[in-house]
Amino acid sequence: MLHLQRPGRFARRRARRVASVLFVAVGAALAPAAAAQAATVSVFPVPGGHVAAPATQITFRGVPASQLGSITVTGSKSGPHTGRIVADSDGNGGSFLPTQPFKAGETVTVGTGLSIAGVGGGTYSFVIANPAGAIRLAGVLPAPRVRNDVSRFISRRDLTPAAFTVTKKASASVAAGGDLFLGAQHGPLQNGPMIIGPYGGLIWFQPVPHNETATDINVQHYQGKPVLTWWQGNISSAGTGSGVDEIYNTSYEHVATVHAANGLGADLHEFTITGRDTALVTAYYPVLWNVSGAKGAKPRIVLDGVVQEIDIPTGLVLFQWDSLDHVPVTASYQAMPKDPGHPWDYFHLNSAQLIGNGDVIVSSRDTWGVYDISHQSGGIVWTLGGKSSSFKMGANTSFAFQHDARLLGHGLMTIFDDGGGPPAVHKQSRGLTLRLDTKHMTASLVVQDEHSPPVLAFYEGSDQLLHNGDSLLGYGSQPWVSEFDSHGKVVFDGRFVDANTCYRAYRYQWTGTPWAAPAFGTRTSKGKTTVYASWNGSTQLARWQVLGGSSPSKMSVIASANKSAFETPIRLRSSAAYLAVQALDSSGKVLAHTKPIKQ
Repeated sequence: MLHLQRPGRFARRRARRVASVLFVAVGAALAPAAAAQAATVSVFPVPGGHVAAPATQITFRGVPASQLGSITVTGSKSGPHTGRIVADSDGNGGSFLPTQPFKAGETVTVGTGLSIAGVGGGTYSFVIANPAGAIRLAGVLPAPRVRNDVSRFISRRDLTPAAFTVTKKASASVAAGGDLFLGAQHGPLQNGPMIIGPYGGLIWFQPVPHNETATDINVQHYQGKPVLTWWQGNISSAGTGSGVDEIYNTSYEHVATVHAANGLGADLHEFTITGRDTALVTAYYPVLWNVSGAKGAKPRIVLDGVVQEIDIPTGLVLFQWDSLDHVPVTASYQAMPKDPGHPWDYFHLNSAQLIGNGDVIVSSRDTWGVYDISHQSGGIVWTLGGKSSSFKMGANTSFAFQHDARLLGHGLMTIFDDGGGPPAVHKQSRGLTLRLDTKHMTASLVVQDEHSPPVLAFYEGSDQLLHNGDSLLGYGSQPWVSEFDSHGKVVFDGRFVDANTCYRAYRYQWTGTPWAAPAFGTRTSKGKTTVYASWNGSTQLARWQVLGGSSPSKMSVIASANKSAFETPIRLRSSAAYLAVQALDSSGKVLAHTKPIKQ
């Protein structure tokens, strides 16, 4: 469930007040108001769905929870279910939380007095899938070691992030676009979200627990304030993730942890905070599925690609979409595994975007398709690419094994076209900007960005359109990050020193004011002492002052230096029994300081 750091006590009291109504499946409750009877209510799992989890909640959206009225829930194997209604934080719905889980393979019938979308009445049903167990986790495989592949600091010996080097330096105008937000996935010593300055150089790094990794390090807004977000957890042998989504503020303090719901673990591929302060997350659900349409002799383990919209304060599901309910396994370009014990990732969901009309744009790596999904019913509005494209694909617009599809204004869509398979479909990966004409149903090429020398990504990757018209490409399985101007010219190029991977790369303006104090360490050689000072995450730090004295109460400035990197060396001309450092901004104001430490 969700863990909120602030305001935890108030949120818990409110949740108890709105979640105290108990519904008995065969009994009556408050009669729904006339307005609720007239309103069309969306429900999840969707009517007629076949992939619900045994631990599923039953979501109702479109009327306040207090107007849901009498609800009966009956399983064909498990019988009547009791439960409770918990209200969504926006007041526009609620969920029935069963006291006991459902049974695999059974049909669940829900009876209400509401007008259910796509049903026309108040009674509908869905099927509980046959779960196929957990996906085997692969752990973190360190990248092969090479010289200078990690950064080390005397002031922060606890930090050993993967080293990043700039091969084409940004101009001042490009650097004005902001810092880079990355997450090396293969150590080799530590994984975690990191911020790299516009000219290179570490600004901030936070290690995640051993054998975990972090992806999709992003800057978003939550409750009107900028926040730093990422996914962290374990990655499976199928390239899926099982973990949680994190929200931190500009002081690098924990704000919230968002979990996937209905018994699923949050996947690494998407964590977006929507304009209505909800979370759009992805998950993978292994089920036993009839694959006879794909020439399978018997049910096989298939991965259902799941999109959930989560109410962050309550952790409730507001929307859920399951690929197996809407996209057949025959749409896949990914061959069924020969080993029946290995799950078939026929869809491989890798991005989800809530757009202005409420629909969700979903990208599937293994069907080579991008889908417009109705937020109300989960039905497919249109498909771009793949075996059954709704659009006539223009010259050079076809893509394969793509990632990070984003629908922008004026019918533009950006896509990172991996093309690497296996088997490889393209000779190199590229960033695509397409124009979609939904009146005439045509797709045309606006621009493509290609690296020189060619880079071919076999998985992952991103394409971010920046405010100045440039495009920032992260090459996923390859260690490169490149920025292209509107003419396709590379204006910035960088890479991890080793053969690391980074799921997505972003560039943003960022102001970080760490809650934690600065740090320093010392080294003495030939009687001369050098102080090494750092302040993990500060973007306003401009200058250091070293204080020295015979006691903590008798300290004065004995040396100073402009900030030169994540860690700044400051040579001392005289020794002192106690040392401390102060961090100053460009105007000379003291931002923070350390405690005096005896030498």
